[in-house]
Amino acid sequence: MSSDRIVGIDLGTTNSLVAFMEGDTPVVIPGDDGLNLVPSVVALDERDQIIVGNSARKYLIETPERAVYSIKRLMGRGIEDIQDELKLFPFRLAEDMQAGEVLRIKLGDKTFTPPEISAFILRQLKRNAERFFNAPVTKAVITVPAYFNDAQRQATKDAGRIAGLEVLRLVNEPTAASLAYGLDKKQNGIVAVYDLGGGTFDISILKLHDGIFEVISTNGDTHLGGDDIDNLLIRIALDDIKGDMGLDVSRSGEAVATIRKAVIEAKIALSAQASAKLDIEVPGGKRYQREVTREQFEQLIQPIIDRTVGPCKQALKDAKLKPEQIDEAVLVGGSTRIPKVRALVEDMFQRKPHTDLNPDEVVALGAAVQANILSGGSEATENMLLLDVTPLSLGIEVAGGVTDKIILRNSTIPASATQYYTTQVDGQANVAIHVLQGERELAKDCRSLARFDLRGVPPMPAGMPRIEVKFLIDANGILHVSAREQRSGKEAEIEVQPSYGLTDEQVESMILDSFDYAEEDFRQRQVIEARNEAETIMAALDKGKKSPAWEQLTSDERKRIAKLQKALNQVKAEDEYQAIRKAIDALNQGTMRLAELMMDSAVATALKGKTIDQADLGEGPQSGHPVAKADFK
Repeated sequence: MSSDRIVGIDLGTTNSLVAFMEGDTPVVIPGDDGLNLVPSVVALDERDQIIVGNSARKYLIETPERAVYSIKRLMGRGIEDIQDELKLFPFRLAEDMQAGEVLRIKLGDKTFTPPEISAFILRQLKRNAERFFNAPVTKAVITVPAYFNDAQRQATKDAGRIAGLEVLRLVNEPTAASLAYGLDKKQNGIVAVYDLGGGTFDISILKLHDGIFEVISTNGDTHLGGDDIDNLLIRIALDDIKGDMGLDVSRSGEAVATIRKAVIEAKIALSAQASAKLDIEVPGGKRYQREVTREQFEQLIQPIIDRTVGPCKQALKDAKLKPEQIDEAVLVGGSTRIPKVRALVEDMFQRKPHTDLNPDEVVALGAAVQANILSGGSEATENMLLLDVTPLSLGIEVAGGVTDKIILRNSTIPASATQYYTTQVDGQANVAIHVLQGERELAKDCRSLARFDLRGVPPMPAGMPRIEVKFLIDANGILHVSAREQRSGKEAEIEVQPSYGLTDEQVESMILDSFDYAEEDFRQRQVIEARNEAETIMAALDKGKKSPAWEQLTSDERKRIAKLQKALNQVKAEDEYQAIRKAIDALNQGTMRLAELMMDSAVATALKGKTIDQADLGEGPQSGHPVAKADFK
């Protein structure tokens, strides 16, 4: 396989996936457990090794202080952004957190930033792909919520770099979904992509025309999704337990994790059946039991799913469209399996939503389509073109603390725009540029992305300098800003390093750390594989001891084999790959004569009573049983 293969990755709040184009069809690559979905759960085991995915899930309940989930909701965010959530915040923050710095989450005694934790998930997906192709994978397209701001996008790119991936493109999730849908349907029209995942909500309106995917408008909420439904149900269960049993278990991480698991299972069950039972063991050996009907569930979640209506109406308004002009509504994200959500979408867009594509996989499949387009395309994608938009306006602060928008939201990207400014004070030599993102009129109400100075402007009367400020948004939705005084030629520029972003030095340091982890990961895998081989050879030997060939060995030979077997048993539990390997090789050598005797016996049995022409040696024990000579190699 080519080492230039580009994969598509859906880095999700609840689950993550990696996919590629197999011929003309996008396909999800399974993990080593054979499953397509890799839960976005990261844990630190008892040996301080990082565990990702299904195997990390048990730590959420057994040792919740060593596990983290839904990290995507914390990407590109600071301590100020999560103040409202701290009461129900399920993770431990580093004690020395300062305002304006990247969040740091404690797992055991170690601390990690959200991009580092996301990088562990990406590294697992990278490994899955490399095992599948039996070749290195270094390039990827990664999807992000359309409404991710600059800081969140930059954090995602940082995570990719830390994981050892060159992120060729960040693609908005609903846009990726429309690529998979377009490949599937091959028709023109206006499509609304309603994407309600675990932690984020996006709505995008696209125009599909002869392979061109043009995003007309996008809207959403980066803090709305299935997690909010889970948290609501958890709060209700905690209140019930406190009211009915007089127990406050809200501070017990293990109890909250157990409740969380139970309410998620009930939520999933209620998509297919009329009621679900909650049966949870709480501290003290008591049980909290409650039956929830679908009707009750729908009443409880109505305020949460109603929060998706406003962004949908705004997206239609921005696109200058009425609901009846939408040809197709496409559902994305696991939360769209909830019947009440589907009914809401049908009501809003006045048509039954499209449900043929798996809502959990469609974003990853679309990312694979975009990866294929970037790698030169195939017959299926050669005429496909993606025109995406920026979700939020970008500008600078001007006199009086006002926001002056330079690139408006829903502008097609890549995009660039220029505005001209001047000075307020006579002889002003420095001009402060404050870059903002958001729709509000005042700078204090928008998100601050960056500040930099244009220095060395020649002293002139106020109003004389002519300062050109240029904004450029690249295809990833990441901003570059430059400022130039035209009369003197003085200039300054910045690739916006958002607040709560990592510095280049921090990212480089984390990449070096990741090499250390890669070594440790590889060592761990070698140990596991060696242990598996040891188990196989022991099982084969046990069978050998029950065969007539065992009795043909001398007493000394049998003693030597027993000694070698005991030595392998002793080192098998250790973490030393070389020691296990050495003991396996020694046992292989020591059982060589046993294997030969067994082979002779098998051949003799196969030939008994037959002529050479009748004998079919291929079906004998050599190919059908593990105790053949080849298995001791």
